[in-house]
Amino acid sequence: MADSTAPARRRERFFFTQPDEFDLDNRFTEAALERHKREGLELAVRARWVAMAVIAVLLVFVNPQWEVVYYHCILGLIALNGWFIRRAGRVGQSRTELFLIFVDLLIMTLGMIVPNPFSDDVQPLAMQYRFDNFQYFFVILAAGTLAYSWRTVFAIGSWTAGMWTLGWIAAWWVATPFPDLSARAAEAFSGFPDVAKFMDPGSFMPAMRVQEVVVFLIVAVTLGVSSRRFSRLLMTNAGLERERANLSRYFSPNVVDALSQNDEPLKQVRQADIAVLFIDIVGFTRFASGRDPYEVIEVLRGFHARMEGQVFRHYGTLDKYLGDGLMATFGTPVAGEHDATNALACARDMVAEIETWNQERRQADEPEIHIGIGLHFGPAVLGDIGANRLEFAVIGNTVNVAAKLEAQTRICRADIVISDGLYDRVLFETGGKSALLDGFRKHENECLPGIAEPMTVWTL
Repeated sequence: MADSTAPARRRERFFFTQPDEFDLDNRFTEAALERHKREGLELAVRARWVAMAVIAVLLVFVNPQWEVVYYHCILGLIALNGWFIRRAGRVGQSRTELFLIFVDLLIMTLGMIVPNPFSDDVQPLAMQYRFDNFQYFFVILAAGTLAYSWRTVFAIGSWTAGMWTLGWIAAWWVATPFPDLSARAAEAFSGFPDVAKFMDPGSFMPAMRVQEVVVFLIVAVTLGVSSRRFSRLLMTNAGLERERANLSRYFSPNVVDALSQNDEPLKQVRQADIAVLFIDIVGFTRFASGRDPYEVIEVLRGFHARMEGQVFRHYGTLDKYLGDGLMATFGTPVAGEHDATNALACARDMVAEIETWNQERRQADEPEIHIGIGLHFGPAVLGDIGANRLEFAVIGNTVNVAAKLEAQTRICRADIVISDGLYDRVLFETGGKSALLDGFRKHENECLPGIAEPMTVWTL
């Protein structure tokens, strides 16, 4: 009876040597937005805390009485709510976050409208609106632009306007009149009717309340439009980061930096001396025969991940994957002073990396992987090819020779085969001596298929 768990055990055994996982989904935009959101929210909360501390000191200066503790409690609640907002904040619509923002505004509105319970001074409720407390709403609005979407900024503006308006109307509805105070104010300024109206302690001054709301809405709309423009800039920046990430799949980090700082540097067709490396798995067809296709693909992914890591670590460019191998170039798209040396160091580290991987595979009772690497240094033509969809290409006999040298590893039974041209170039770049060349054996007059003249090659 067939063992149905065998494929599962094979996969489980294979995963023992599985390389680090890579997210193949295109989530760079979301990641960039999430990062900017978290940075903005952190900045907004810190700004809130600093502002609350400054206002707390300011209130003591403005009203050096014990009753100011009431307003300090309100500031403390707003600061605490900022901590909750930071925990709930995320990209996209968050009902919890919106609710906490609503609570923010409600706390501030009630704190400004409700009489101070610690105060022994009995005064008309309308006097609560004579201290210009509404201006503190601008602090919340300004902090909101640091972290929230333009829609949320509009919501802050509209919610504040609505709460403030409903608040003073409700206060006016339930307020206890003080006719004696109003009469005395009218009598004191009898010759100045406008001043008398302004000084009336029982007046809620509706015109001023409407003016506050209108100005606040204008500022909120302006900041909302600015936030929307900022969001578009974030999207553009996220797109640039995605493009940079795409470049990093092919070029080493230093080359990505160079490309990102230049305008279309790849479109200039030119000839340059470069090093070309070919590598593939020896006997991969036999290895893949009869194996689970899933396991074969995972082996290729593990192999490619390890080899491309070495390419980038040695400042190379991943030109293309070739089934069970890959082609890399050194000196593209920008030539360096140690391209041949980097290529040879990459090849030797690839061999070492495969040896390490094979140790893991032996422990997991998996077959070993054997590779062949060919290296050549010489002139090649570099530039974009294609019409609508462009591709950076490296063309020339140097590429062909490197591929033939890789195939020669089977005949020479070597891990690495390099050309005499690359050998001499490494000596030139290193001042006549390099430990990277230790162990190589010279073979003169080697005939490579497809190459007209015999070549001198070096094998490791």
